[in-house]
Amino acid sequence: MKLINIGFGNMINSSRIIAIVSPDSAPIKRVVTEAKDRSVLVDATYGRRTRAVIITDSEHVILSPLQPETVANRLNDSYDEEDDEDDE
Repeated sequence: MKLINIGFGNMINSSRIIAIVSPDSAPIKRVVTEAKDRSVLVDATYGRRTRAVIITDSEHVILSPLQPETVANRLNDSYDEEDDEDDE
């Protein structure tokens, strides 16, 4: 299990991530609203602006203050480190 930082020291399991998207489109706003209604929304922004919405395989929706590219880079870095460990 690899954890990645999604901002302000909050960590999530990288193997559970399905999508990392921008919160600007209407369909994503709808997903966030529906997740809030179903009590599966995790707001990790600490009151800051939401810049990335992370959707997990458990249907949880996580709001992050980091750009989607930043989260994706951290996710890729965690997989690169995992591959390096496997090679040793």
